[in-house]
Amino acid sequence: MKSKVQIKSVFGKLLFEYESSDNTVKKTLLKSIKEGADLRDANLRGADLSDANLRGADLRGADLSYANLSDANLRGADLSYADLRGANLSDANLIGADLSYANLRGADLRGANLSDANLIGADLSDANLSDANLRGADLSYANLIGANLRGVNLRGADLRGANLSGAVKLPMHCKWSHGITNENLIHIGCEKRNISDWDIFFKSDEVLSTERNTKEFKQIQAVYEAYKAYLTFLNK
Repeated sequence: MKSKVQIKSVFGKLLFEYESSDNTVKKTLLKSIKEGADLRDANLRGADLSDANLRGADLRGADLSYANLSDANLRGADLSYADLRGANLSDANLIGADLSYANLRGADLRGANLSDANLIGADLSDANLSDANLRGADLSYANLIGANLRGVNLRGADLRGANLSGAVKLPMHCKWSHGITNENLIHIGCEKRNISDWDIFFKSDEVLSTERNTKEFKQIQAVYEAYKAYLTFLNK
């Protein structure tokens, strides 16, 4: 039996409609992308888009809150300013996606691949990012308050200005002890330095007891960048 499905904007404007047998929102959305419809600000709240191939889709400002996007292919998609509150993005492919200033509060991103994604200014508070791949992602000024970061891969990620307050199990592993002193100095091993001095060190060729260009040195630098982001936010 044929049925017609309409996709409207969050403002009520008709963006696309499609009629077919056994029609669904997913089928209509895929058809709209194939035909090059303008889907900016689309209202897709609560839609079942699991396993959908949305690679490169332009969904800027779309309402995808509480949508099911598990296992979806969103590689290179533009989701900037999108509302993804409470959405299921578990195991989704978000490589290189633009999620800048997106609302991902409480979203399920377990096992998602967000490598090289743009998450500048994104709200990831209370999101579940356990076992997600954020390698090389830009998380500068992102809100990660209360986020679950167990097992997440943050190698090469940019955390400048990010709010990590209350984040669960941030992977801060290196062979030396580390922390923040009462004087806001960052200590790694027996070295205690302020942010400026640590920045100079990491830009230099100075070697303390760990050789540069090794996995151990990268872990030390990753620990420093996390503490730096934390202190930078606190001292705004």
